[in-house]
Amino acid sequence: MKMWEELRNISLLFCLLSCASSFGTRYTPDWTSLDSRPLPEWYDEVKFGIFVHWGVFSVPAFGSEWFWWYWKVALKPEYILFMVKNYPPGFSYTDFAPDFHAQFFDPDEWADIFEASGAKYVVLTSKHHEGFTNWGSQTSWNWNSVDNGPHRDLVGDLGAAIRKRSLHYGLYHSLYEWFNPIYLSDKQSGFKTQEFVEKKAMPELYDLVNRYKPDLIWSDGDWEAPDTYWNSTGFLAWLYNDSPVKDVVVTNDRWGLGCYCKHGGYYNCADKFTPGQLPNHKWEKCQSVDTISWGYRRNMKLSELMDLPSIIKDMVYVVALGGNYLLNVGPTADGMIAPVFEERLRGIGAWLKVNGEAIYSTKPWRVQAENATVPVWYTSKSSTVYAILTSNPMQNSFKLLTPKTSHNTVVTLLGNPEPLKWAPLQTSGLIVLLPDLPFSPAEAWTLKLDA
Repeated sequence: MKMWEELRNISLLFCLLSCASSFGTRYTPDWTSLDSRPLPEWYDEVKFGIFVHWGVFSVPAFGSEWFWWYWKVALKPEYILFMVKNYPPGFSYTDFAPDFHAQFFDPDEWADIFEASGAKYVVLTSKHHEGFTNWGSQTSWNWNSVDNGPHRDLVGDLGAAIRKRSLHYGLYHSLYEWFNPIYLSDKQSGFKTQEFVEKKAMPELYDLVNRYKPDLIWSDGDWEAPDTYWNSTGFLAWLYNDSPVKDVVVTNDRWGLGCYCKHGGYYNCADKFTPGQLPNHKWEKCQSVDTISWGYRRNMKLSELMDLPSIIKDMVYVVALGGNYLLNVGPTADGMIAPVFEERLRGIGAWLKVNGEAIYSTKPWRVQAENATVPVWYTSKSSTVYAILTSNPMQNSFKLLTPKTSHNTVVTLLGNPEPLKWAPLQTSGLIVLLPDLPFSPAEAWTLKLDA
């Protein structure tokens, strides 16, 4: 009998070793191990995604998605005055929820717009700092989109539409909640207790992953407490080892005070992060079409929105420096993407249809930018170099000083199949004879140099 038990134990050990080997590296719940995980390749290849900030804050649609905080904590006069003028005494923030009805929300229509933009991934706010969840979270009481407001699973509905178009689906999730009494109790203890993490934050994250199988987790709301409070490394170890998305999921860097730009899958660093030089780690810039707010504002002005040339210049800059560009739009409370946002997104898509090969699946070149007659940004793919001009040089000949050429070099203008005439410069670089550049609302054109 003892011999059989020993054989069984040996067999079990062999099985465990074989299973561990077949599933690859097992990550331990510490940053040294977690940060060693290779970033899934799909993320670096896609380059461009859409961020969607949608929640109860879309109902007042005034000032910012931080409306509740600015009204009740920061006590900003314009928010207080807005409430005094438009709502009766005693009206609370939670009273906005029934008007978050999303009656015009058509997830297929949204997905069509996102696909038309040329984006390859979409990140939806599953829950912002207000704590309202856009799915039927079991730990949210009735503060969710199934029991309140829209009475539908917004996370699931949009995810199904996104995936029908073969786009990657990501979920934003705020770890903390401004006014959750359990969180405030933990905060009062100096984060020595973890009741909120154990009863709310982590159960929600595990539920989101198991239920919706997102390709990306965009964590936020982490900055008041260390990662040890949030148990971030424990969650990420499970995510990378045992979750249903362990082989494809991508994460950002907002997992606790002091973590951003230091730990995680890729780096967001600060909002609208714009490095001055090529970073040594994969990164992402999140940027909003509305430069004032991430959520929809009824009081936004055209002058406060990024125009199409500004968006394209920003995206080109980010990709040339090895980043991904996550561009945000805020839908209305009734579920519409404002026409001005749709116009921007479709304009990006039109530009990418011609110039996308200089963006998707590219790598930073040995030189990222050149101060020519007009700004030039470089990307590369194998032996091909792309020079993206972000304004019209208004001349027939154009010099590129950085590329090295040979007699086999072929230069073309993307969108124009005919090779362009060029000549080498004395030291390095070349001078290209440009055709009449086609009209581009984005005010950007790409020269392709094949060695």
